[in-house]
Amino acid sequence: MSGSTRRYLTLVAVLVLVVITGVLVYQGNQPPATAGTPTIAGTGGGATKAASSTKATRKATNVPMTKLKQGDSPPQFIIFSFDGAGDHAKWQEFMKAAAPTDSRFNGFLTGLYMLADDNAAEYTGPGHEAGKSSVGFGGTEAELATRIKDLNAAYAAGHEIGTHYNGHFCSGSEPSVGVWNTADWNNELDQFFGFVKNYKKNNPGAKLPTLTVPTSSIKGGRTPCLEGQWDKLVPAWKKHGLTYDSSMNAPASGVYWPQKVDGIWEFYMPYVYSPGFDGMVVNMDYNMWVKYNGGADEPSTAPDLREKVYQTYEYIYNQAYNGNRAPVIIANHFNNWNGNSFNPAVRKFMQNYCGKPNTYCTTYSDVIAWMKLQDPGYLQHLLDQPPVAAAPPR
Repeated sequence: MSGSTRRYLTLVAVLVLVVITGVLVYQGNQPPATAGTPTIAGTGGGATKAASSTKATRKATNVPMTKLKQGDSPPQFIIFSFDGAGDHAKWQEFMKAAAPTDSRFNGFLTGLYMLADDNAAEYTGPGHEAGKSSVGFGGTEAELATRIKDLNAAYAAGHEIGTHYNGHFCSGSEPSVGVWNTADWNNELDQFFGFVKNYKKNNPGAKLPTLTVPTSSIKGGRTPCLEGQWDKLVPAWKKHGLTYDSSMNAPASGVYWPQKVDGIWEFYMPYVYSPGFDGMVVNMDYNMWVKYNGGADEPSTAPDLREKVYQTYEYIYNQAYNGNRAPVIIANHFNNWNGNSFNPAVRKFMQNYCGKPNTYCTTYSDVIAWMKLQDPGYLQHLLDQPPVAAAPPR
């Protein structure tokens, strides 16, 4: 064989290898499946043979895990979270809204939503009777099966599942979570993780798909009604492997970077100025509702309230992006309160702002991972930045 022939064959082989490698790389970076089209066996709808394992296949983080230098601007993070996280229509709505920009959000699951109504007696809240709850239970077996499929699809798409505990015993439903001691919180979390792990045992006879969300991935959550005593909660969180919380009132007004307190990352609930409400408000749907009309159900006011909520989100984002770049916390519920005043505003904000330059809509755990990657000096510089949206503009 001549030298020129050998060189030609070598070139052809290299080109073939490049083509094959390119195909493999492309296949490994396919766009996400349409929301509501699960790719995990047991969740229905066209699962492929490659996805037939009961082990969840989960998309990698959407955050660029890059160590920055002093003087570099951090990304602008937005963290959407939904308390309860049991409603099928809302899961589908927000997974669909997040998919085009590969955005992520958190669903804080109420543990009782893994327990069908007929099996409510499996739960006994600390200080309460068996089968008692302020937010109900998981509905029918068919509804529970659908919820498991939603959780599987969400986890596979990179969304994060957290805890919203169980019975939702707020002030007035005594003994409320505000007076629980550490033993009570340990009891509540023991039961929460038990409902997630033992959903088939706790719902005997029900035909349920396999839940592919590992309990080890549940690292934080939000307490009912933002209540609970910090010193009583921290030992229970640590015992159950939780690393973050997003329940506590901020020590001062405004939006600033999360703090690590007693070994727990606290993403404080921001108390911010809102031009929509022309005053200060806790940036959470229920608190905005109370600020607006005292929490009265007035569906005719929904368009006006939606606009005020959206204006609040826009203002906070712009203040953070052009200021300290602290994560913007958008805290909500899967609800239709006041004529569905809140979720449309959240969806609109997600669609309009996720994917903007240097902006990442992501999860609490991925923000923590990014922060832990930074040098201590750089991170301290972020923590030292003054809060934004802390007062009306002058």
